[in-house]
Amino acid sequence: MKNFRHFLAGIIITVFFLPLFTVSAFQAAGEFDGLIEPRLVSKLGSPVPGVLDKVLVDRGDMVKEGQLVAVLQCSVEKATMDLARARAQMEATIKSKEQELALAERNCERLKTLYENKALPFKEWDDVDTKRTLARLQLSEALENRRLAELEYKRNEEVVKRMSIRSPVTGVVVERFLSPGEYVEDRPILEVAQVDPLYVEVVLPVEMLGTVKVGMKSKVMPEMPVGGGYTATVIVVDKVVDAASGTFRVRLELPNPEIRVAPGLKCKVLFRDHHSAKTETYPLGSKYE
Repeated sequence: MKNFRHFLAGIIITVFFLPLFTVSAFQAAGEFDGLIEPRLVSKLGSPVPGVLDKVLVDRGDMVKEGQLVAVLQCSVEKATMDLARARAQMEATIKSKEQELALAERNCERLKTLYENKALPFKEWDDVDTKRTLARLQLSEALENRRLAELEYKRNEEVVKRMSIRSPVTGVVVERFLSPGEYVEDRPILEVAQVDPLYVEVVLPVEMLGTVKVGMKSKVMPEMPVGGGYTATVIVVDKVVDAASGTFRVRLELPNPEIRVAPGLKCKVLFRDHHSAKTETYPLGSKYE
């Protein structure tokens, strides 16, 4: 009976203190499971409905920020834009109105002295002066029409631009959803992921709250077949703890200029000297020695 009590006491001690021992040993090692993710994943669509004319990239292709990746059919819109541009560049009407105003100005100057000397009836002077006023108004109207034509051209130019889809980030094409000839409305055309830099998401026990800080350098060890160790920087430390699990989340930024590391991999994250919040400095984008 006495041996049974000792055995039971041993089980109770193990049940209550083994988790604490495990957590302490885990913290001492400072190594935690993490997940490598793209910095940004964007599904590219079209701001206007239409029929796809060209898709210039495919799955696995690298793209740069601002690169043209797809074009909608826009022959009608381009023709409208060209017409508006031609109207905006028309000068004949304006030059004609300028000549009419110049003639009216000369007539007024020539007859003004006669009218002031009472040698010209008021009616004739009034007709000449009115023609000058009308010539000024007609020139102003021509200038306003040209301005409206310029604005119309810019509007049509923007319509054509909106039918050209460009990548918002430098990254890799994850998936192509549509092909030329298909109708685009609410469906995405491509999915693009930014893979430089990458994000590393890791969940830490609440005991480490306050020891892991923004700016700390950490070692990220991707799973095989990538392997190796890389330097990452802590950029986000959640200030809210999950009460159920007693954990909080941390995000690290991992430079990936040569695209050696693929997003989606699991990894180990090593926080050195996390108890004292001291860190070592390693070259960004280089392997962690």
